Amino acid sequence: MHRTAIVTLKTLIFVLIALLLACQIFVIPAVAQQMVEKSAELGYLQVPGIVVTVGFVLCVQVALVCVWRLLSLVRASILFRDNAFTYVNIILGLVALATLLILGSFITLAVAGVASPSVTMLCSLGIVVGSGLTLMIVVMRGLLRKASELERDLSEVV
Repeated sequence: MHRTAIVTLKTLIFVLIALLLACQIFVIPAVAQQMVEKSAELGYLQVPGIVVTVGFVLCVQVALVCVWRLLSLVRASILFRDNAFTYVNIILGLVALATLLILGSFITLAVAGVASPSVTMLCSLGIVVGSGLTLMIVVMRGLLRKASELERDLSEVV
């Protein structure tokens, strides 16, 4: 992969992590407070909502750090080593966890009777996208494993 592409991707990842951190600190608590002001009877959902949302964003941030590390392995031409699987497995677990957080939030909102059609649609979309990403990462991990085996076989021949 070209050095410029890797540097650009790492810059974008850094900016995205910083923006997500700002959301965790400023936006999420403010939105939760506004929701409680609109619907005081749902005040008991404020803290769990903040915790789940911050947890979801944290999953995204850690996954981005893992992608950063994978880009470093690509740049050093050592992607096909065993430590790459560690990062891929972490990303896989984080995507699955984030999907479960969406599912849990959707169930909680539905039981509380506040799952509007737009919330239902967004949660459904999140669950489908998360499930699809999880399956895609499983396939990509298999491809990485196969490519690693082929590289090892090739290095033995040479």
